[in-house]
Amino acid sequence: MRISVPGFIGAFLTYLFLSIGSDPKYFWAVEEIIAGVIGALLVSIFIGSIMPAIKRRPSLTSPVRWAYAIAYLPILFWQMLKANLDVAYRVITGKINPGIVKINPGYKSDLALAVLANSITLTPGTLSVDVNEKTNELYVHVLTVKDDILKECKKKKRCRPELVSGRFPIWVRRFAE
Repeated sequence: MRISVPGFIGAFLTYLFLSIGSDPKYFWAVEEIIAGVIGALLVSIFIGSIMPAIKRRPSLTSPVRWAYAIAYLPILFWQMLKANLDVAYRVITGKINPGIVKINPGYKSDLALAVLANSITLTPGTLSVDVNEKTNELYVHVLTVKDDILKECKKKKRCRPELVSGRFPIWVRRFAE
């Protein structure tokens, strides 16, 4: 049995944040803190049992990585907003040119590849379809493949990640690689 210390801290702080102010005198009742410790311990045991199965994982205890991850969230939300507007425009006008493109962000970490794939999938108009585990290449379905992107992708047999997913690969590398 392996306990993940970052998992415990993250789960416990999340519990405290979500249950703040439930005691009239103090922020939390003693029973709630005990329940939070037990819940966080169970979560950390679960995380500790699955983390060894993840290959090439980076250290998640660095405060700099956490700062980059937090700074990444507004960028992700902004890209999601822009993509929502773009998809709405394309649905109204019918100007779509769907396709599947292959990108290679060059990550060594499975965590970074998973975060990038999820960021792409969360952004409307794009969907991470498959991953080549040997080369860490992602296959991404794009609602509209622009002609210049298509030419470059055909010439090189793969696309630069920035053409499909903007600055996501650069930011994900900062905190997950």
